[in-house]
Amino acid sequence: MLRAILIPSLEKVFLDTKIDTLEPLRSANAYRNSTFSFQIAMTETACDAAHRRFVGISLDGIEQSAVSLRTVELIPSYMPAYPTRYDTAYVRTEPGLYPDLLQPLQMEGRVPCVMGQTRTVWVDIDTSALSDGKHDIAVNIIDGEATYTLKLALNVIPASLPEVDFPVTQWFHYDCLASYYNVPVFSERHWEIVENFIKTFVKCGNNTLLTPVFTPALDTYIGGERPTVQLVGVARDADGKYTFDFSLLTRFMDMADRLGIKYFEIAHFFTQWGASHAPKVMAATPNGYERIFGWDTDATGEEYTTFIRQFITELLDFLKARGDDKRCFFHISDEPQLAHLEQYMKSKNSVVDLLDGYVIMDALSNVDFYRQGIIKNPIPCNNHIEPFLEAYAEEGREDLWTYYCCSQNKHVSNRFFGYPGARTRYIGVQFYRYKISGFLQWGYNFYYNQGSHDLINPYIDSTGNYFVPSGDTYSVYPAADGTALESVRILHFREGLDDMRALYLAESLVGREKVLEVIEPIVKEMTGENIVFARCIDRSSDMMKLREKIDEIVMNALN
Repeated sequence: MLRAILIPSLEKVFLDTKIDTLEPLRSANAYRNSTFSFQIAMTETACDAAHRRFVGISLDGIEQSAVSLRTVELIPSYMPAYPTRYDTAYVRTEPGLYPDLLQPLQMEGRVPCVMGQTRTVWVDIDTSALSDGKHDIAVNIIDGEATYTLKLALNVIPASLPEVDFPVTQWFHYDCLASYYNVPVFSERHWEIVENFIKTFVKCGNNTLLTPVFTPALDTYIGGERPTVQLVGVARDADGKYTFDFSLLTRFMDMADRLGIKYFEIAHFFTQWGASHAPKVMAATPNGYERIFGWDTDATGEEYTTFIRQFITELLDFLKARGDDKRCFFHISDEPQLAHLEQYMKSKNSVVDLLDGYVIMDALSNVDFYRQGIIKNPIPCNNHIEPFLEAYAEEGREDLWTYYCCSQNKHVSNRFFGYPGARTRYIGVQFYRYKISGFLQWGYNFYYNQGSHDLINPYIDSTGNYFVPSGDTYSVYPAADGTALESVRILHFREGLDDMRALYLAESLVGREKVLEVIEPIVKEMTGENIVFARCIDRSSDMMKLREKIDEIVMNALN
């Protein structure tokens, strides 16, 4: 016997999840320009003739062009959490199969229902194709001549979510795509694949693109090299003079503009975790095409300093000529620690005068870098953000970014396989409450292991060979045709961005004070705290209730 139920998008359903434990979704709100997502959970309790049956799915009551269906596929996780670093809110911490990949329907659109297993179908509804007001949607599950129908009342609020100037970057790894698909870097096929992945990148709420003027000095073991993905051509003559070719960078930025990218994040000028060395730089020399800088280069030595200062000067001239210089963010070195403070300052000081008036920002955790004036625009991780919030408040600043990665594994928002979807989504509320002005995550499509020694298969190894908990290194999967397949996690994050936009819409109608007056007591009742980074909503039902209250503010103000 087939059993089915509609559930929120935030639920993570495992093969052994009992369908009776899931809370049904019966009604929801959406805005004119949003994507509303939910799931159909199905199980087969007994089959007359076989261990499984295939069913069709259709929706009545709305335009068919507005509907997209995908199956939620389960991916192996060898390490969903660090063995001793997790909290009680994880949905699971044991190795196993975790729901994550969203895959187009197979078998001519039919979905398998397997005896003793619970599986889900992900449904997206593009509300821009719908009229305002209530839509009574019938979700039909077609089993041969029998049809089972589930009901959903979707109310399209007569308002659009506002555009919010909020840079979002997940670092885009161009070399991983060349390695995975076994194509030459910047071959025509590589450009096609990169463009496909950027389309999905933008669709999921990202708008700021890591730009590899040189091969990014990120996640590379000391002394090692990642494949060259250098967009700026460099030539050095016999006298040691440099010339630069920006033609590939021109093509790259034109493509990004066409696909909806708003900001460019220029790759770091110095190596990660200390700023002690130069990134890998390739150049045409009298000896051929060779590496001229890298791990063996002193970051502040005369040779590299001469080079990087000339490069930055000419890069800025190129960007100014395009009218794009103010769309760019610049980096010195990623994640410097307190022990690196002196070296970081030396490296930064070797170029900072050239970047006067531009945003220089880096991910870091120690507030001393900011308090001592070493970096004006730090990006603190969300479990070390409080001292930065205090420091910014003292100065009346409201332009703080934040980030998370593998170390943010207890109590705060993140996107691990083992995290509840509500916790991943809740960061949008935190963005709004603290007027966060940008977000960074390091792995949109990192398909190497730690240090980039080897390529991994993300369909099999979601940890980077026990590098980090599953879900940290990538948020999309590489499809066979060179396109990106979304994960449930990247869509939970996108829903969080939509929550932030809904809050700003409510603020435009009733004021910020009124919005916080309504939502903070609700959050405190659910979490035991006011809205803080160190405590999240973890239950999907609570997250849905909070969103309903935000929508209620908007609807009451519109009436």
